[in-house]
Amino acid sequence: MAKDYVLPSLKDARKRDKNIADTAIFNLDEKYIELGKDKKYYIVTHGCQANQRDSETMAGLLDAMGYQTCDLDKNADVIIINTCAVRQGAEEKVLGEIGALKRLKMNNPDLIICIAGCMAQEEETVRIIREKYHQVDIIFGTHNITSLPKLLYEVYTTKQRKIEVFSKMGEIIENVPATRFMNHKAWVNIMYGCDKFCTYCIVPYTRGKERSRNKDDILFEINQLVKDGYKEVCLLGQNVNAYGNDIGDYSFADLLNDVAKTGIERIRFMTSHPWNFNDEMIAAIKNNTNIMPYIHLPVQSGNTHILKKMNRRYTREEYIELFDKLKKELPNFAFTTDIIVGFPNETDEEFLDTLSMVEHCEYDNAYTFIYSKRDGTPAASFEDNIDHKVKEERLQRLNEKVAYYANKNNQKFKDQILEVLVDGLSKRNSNVYSGYSKENKLVNFTGDNVKVGEIVKVKITEVMSFSLNGKLVEE
Repeated sequence: MAKDYVLPSLKDARKRDKNIADTAIFNLDEKYIELGKDKKYYIVTHGCQANQRDSETMAGLLDAMGYQTCDLDKNADVIIINTCAVRQGAEEKVLGEIGALKRLKMNNPDLIICIAGCMAQEEETVRIIREKYHQVDIIFGTHNITSLPKLLYEVYTTKQRKIEVFSKMGEIIENVPATRFMNHKAWVNIMYGCDKFCTYCIVPYTRGKERSRNKDDILFEINQLVKDGYKEVCLLGQNVNAYGNDIGDYSFADLLNDVAKTGIERIRFMTSHPWNFNDEMIAAIKNNTNIMPYIHLPVQSGNTHILKKMNRRYTREEYIELFDKLKKELPNFAFTTDIIVGFPNETDEEFLDTLSMVEHCEYDNAYTFIYSKRDGTPAASFEDNIDHKVKEERLQRLNEKVAYYANKNNQKFKDQILEVLVDGLSKRNSNVYSGYSKENKLVNFTGDNVKVGEIVKVKITEVMSFSLNGKLVEE
């Protein structure tokens, strides 16, 4: 092992203290500024919105170093695969992509291949890449994205592989350049990390402890986005409800009220843990019309025994009580959720409780998954006697139930006029535009003289379970 390798440690990643995270100001060293002259980069992003935002930061660093982006990996001098570790399937897909890059490396020995993100924070994954994927030049994690310029410089100058993955509680780094992938919608980190330690989840180990950005830095960023013409911001955190718990008496509800005052036209947030959703948040949402009528509220299971095994910190009854309160206070809101089926030793009766939860809440959509074992998490050691075919059958039954209620909820939009923020042309039909309504409904529509980033009125003509079709309403 090279002496300068810094390898991940799940043991260190579990540590937590009550200290306020340090904040540092990033400055790009002058010796890196011309490093990318006449070179191109290509970034592949897997996973959640936090990973998307991290890729924007990587792109910003590379742009500041003189690199230019390109559309195809075969034209790149630097390729970064920003990875997700939430499910085994996602990891297998990434390893397949890394393997496919071997051919490009053989054709271009100067090509630099980088692996970043949550998979890089896992001990076993780094071991596999080190031993089997020699085409990879750089591995870095979620805590040291700003090390990318230094790591590239070292690979260029030493011609040696670099691995630098810190397993720590983490800090906050401000003033990092970012290249936004959209000109009208922006992800805005308000906090990092997670302290909930759900037994199935690897995220607390890959992202560090909960740590909140200073409100002034967040508001400065959003005010700048308003000046730049952005229409929508999505406030990001593994559990946004916990914002401010680590830094004082300024809460997520306070932040929502202040973000609303910036005048940004649309505000979204994700993700909200049910355990932290309080009346102050509900009041802030009700009192600000630019907070969009959409809430993502992960339930994971509808059975109290499974929820306890998951360490979700609420019972079935407590979740229903919260959900019913939200529906009463926010009657026109759309609600989505996350659900895991086949958690170790989940019985048929416990699965039926999840189906009945969907029947009670009638979600607009649900992101549904079969339980995926994550090495290093407590659930990985749980005995599991459920046949995989049974898990697949449960997932199919669940998806049918979700689709039924999604379609039922969408029926009320038939012949209605919705305000849609235009994202661009549909990926499936170049003659159709697509965007999202206030309720976070995907709307595909036809019309003339439509511009990306505009908020337009669309009359809904056709309803599906997970999207709406319509026509532009001419002003």
